[in-house]
Amino acid sequence: MRIVFMGSSQDSIPVLEALLAAGAQLAGVYCQPDKPAGRGRAARAPAIKTFAQDRSIDVYQPTSLRREAARREMESLEPEVAVVAAYGKILPRDVLEVPKHGCVNIHPSLLPRHRGPSPVSTAILRGDQVTGTTVMLMDDGMDTGPVLASREVPIGHGDTTAGLTPALFRLGGELLVEVLPLWVQGKVTPRPQDGSQATSTRKLEKADGEARWELTAGDLHRMVRAYTPWPGLFTRWRGKLLKILEAAPVQTGVAPAGEPGEPGQVLAMDASGGAGVVTGCGLLRLERLQLEGKRPAAAAEFIRGYPDFQGSRLPS
Repeated sequence: MRIVFMGSSQDSIPVLEALLAAGAQLAGVYCQPDKPAGRGRAARAPAIKTFAQDRSIDVYQPTSLRREAARREMESLEPEVAVVAAYGKILPRDVLEVPKHGCVNIHPSLLPRHRGPSPVSTAILRGDQVTGTTVMLMDDGMDTGPVLASREVPIGHGDTTAGLTPALFRLGGELLVEVLPLWVQGKVTPRPQDGSQATSTRKLEKADGEARWELTAGDLHRMVRAYTPWPGLFTRWRGKLLKILEAAPVQTGVAPAGEPGEPGQVLAMDASGGAGVVTGCGLLRLERLQLEGKRPAAAAEFIRGYPDFQGSRLPS
């Protein structure tokens, strides 16, 4: 079958790899236009563009899919189906209707839970025990189309968005090559989503990563994991940004009445030179830190360099 693939980020590459390994006929790859990046603001190509060009696959980068020219261009490729994975743009109805068998999307959650742009980080933030990947048909809504296949994945206590996201897209590639031929052959029936069970996510912002020490240690630990790699969990110390790269909750289930200090107070944790921060409930053990302008360091190493960090008060 002739497939148009639509993806932009690094996360989309495992899905395209799975299609190629299965012998799919690629009519072309769509991705977002090159964007300025880095200090020199030189144009940088999306990861999928380089991947496709290295394999002699035609690449298309329309600035807008809402223009008539974009629709006509896709029609000229005569795709039987479009596969969408981390493309980063909403597809208008006239584009959705171009492929004979519709547009199939890979979404890294168990729909209808966590529709929208940040499903992996939201699942971690909310303390979900399980997430997964869904292969769905696209419609006019935001991740509201009927489901072709889905598969669960447990969320480990130390899983981060940075680690879990590529695993979910790899799973999406595996599911896709299983179900796509069945869909095209009419051997699978799409399952409508139960809208009453739907939850939504929003696009992350830099401010989401600012530490609020009145939260519980468990909440803050989930923020560290959910916001890795971006925006990260951060606070300020000595007027500089301080990133908390790794941490662990201690005594998350007990009230802090017996603990010295107020939320944000930095305490010595043990003889090894570690440190913890008092939270609204429990202590957050700091394991790896990075002060603005400095390299990342283990907490004990950081404290040896800045001994007055212990006993200081972090803003909330």
